Amino acid sequence: MSKSNSVYIYKTIFSIAIILLLFNCNDNQKLPDPLEAGWNNKVVCEVLEDNDKVRTLKCTFPPSVGHERHYHKAHFGYTLAGSTFRIKDTTGTREVTIPTGYNFYNEKVDWHEVLNIGDSTAIFLIVEPK
Repeated sequence: MSKSNSVYIYKTIFSIAIILLLFNCNDNQKLPDPLEAGWNNKVVCEVLEDNDKVRTLKCTFPPSVGHERHYHKAHFGYTLAGSTFRIKDTTGTREVTIPTGYNFYNEKVDWHEVLNIGDSTAIFLIVEPK
């Protein structure tokens, strides 16, 4: 094989690898964000504030209601009313009791889906900086 053929093959392989990496990094863009995601074609989140600095969502999950698979950009969350959830994400499936007054911050969530398996309605505030 000539040197020019080898260079061409390496450049082609490198280009394909970059394209695959870009597609892989943007997989979550095929998923809905938390506002777009619902549960059985019903809305679970509403916009409380949306301006050039922040978007704030209020998401309500009665018992047996969840949030279909979706992704999150960086966000801060606060639990106005807690419950017990089954959460499925990149680490597997687990059951978690999230108490009222709990807060959290995530740089991003590639994807997750949740289901309220508790007996009380859970309500979250999700604050997304822009």
